[in-house]
Amino acid sequence: MYSPIRLGVVPAASTMTRADEVWKTEQLAKTFLEGVRGAIPLATEQIEFMLRVIQKVRPQVRRFLDLGCGNGILGRAIHTKYPDAKGVLLDFSESMIKAAKNQQVDKLENLDFIVQDFGVKSWVDCFREQDAFDVIVSGFAIHHQPDERKKEIYQEIYGLLQPGGLFINLEHVSSNSKLLEEAFEELMIDSLYAFHRRQGSQQSKEEIAQEYYKRPDKSANILAPIETQCDWLRELGFTQVDCYMKVFELALFGGVRPE
Repeated sequence: MYSPIRLGVVPAASTMTRADEVWKTEQLAKTFLEGVRGAIPLATEQIEFMLRVIQKVRPQVRRFLDLGCGNGILGRAIHTKYPDAKGVLLDFSESMIKAAKNQQVDKLENLDFIVQDFGVKSWVDCFREQDAFDVIVSGFAIHHQPDERKKEIYQEIYGLLQPGGLFINLEHVSSNSKLLEEAFEELMIDSLYAFHRRQGSQQSKEEIAQEYYKRPDKSANILAPIETQCDWLRELGFTQVDCYMKVFELALFGGVRPE
C-alpha cells in the first residue's frame, strides 16, 4: 500500500510571487520529467558518485531525506540500495510528489511523501519530535532560493542531521566565466537533442535550443559558485566539505555534521 501524501501547511514567505512558484505548475513538471530530466549529462554517474560517498561516510543508513525531491530519483536510488531505511521525499509541488509516488519500488511502505515548501523556515516543523537523518540529499532544487535563504537552508539541514550525518547536494551552480557558461549551455542543448532523438522526436537542434533559451523556469534560477557554497558549509560547521564531481555548471558537493 502506498504511504500517504502529507500536505504541509505552507505560510506565505512574502506578499510577492516567488520565481520558483512556476515549478508548482503541472505542465512544467511534466515537461521537466518527460523532456529534461533524462537528458541531464552524466546523470547516471552523478547518482553513482552520490551512492559511493554515502557508502563511504554513512554505510548504515537508517533514515534519509530527499529535499526538493522532484520525481524522487535521488531518494529512490538511496532506497534501492538501503531498502530497510526509512525515507522521506519532500517537495512543494504536488505534481512532483505524485510523480515520485508513481515510481515502482520495493518496500514503498518505508517511504513518506510530504508536500512542503523548504523556501520558508517552518518546513523543519515537519520533523519536530522525529529522529534525525543519517543522510540528506537534494537535487537541482536549492538553487531556486536567494543566496541568503540557501545558507539558512544549509543551516537547517545541519540541524536535522545525526552527528556524523551526511549532506549531499546535486546542484546547478554558476560558471566562473561567460565562456564556461556558454560551454555548459551547448552541452545541455546537445544532450537534449540526443535525448529527444532517442525518443523519436524530429525537432531540429535549433528548435530545441530556442526552447532551452526561452524556457519558462529560467528566471527561477539563482545560481551561486560552488566555491562559495562549500565555504558556507564550512562556516556552518560541516566538515569533510568537498566537491565530489563537477561538469561545468553541474556539481555534486556536500559535507558531514561532525560527531
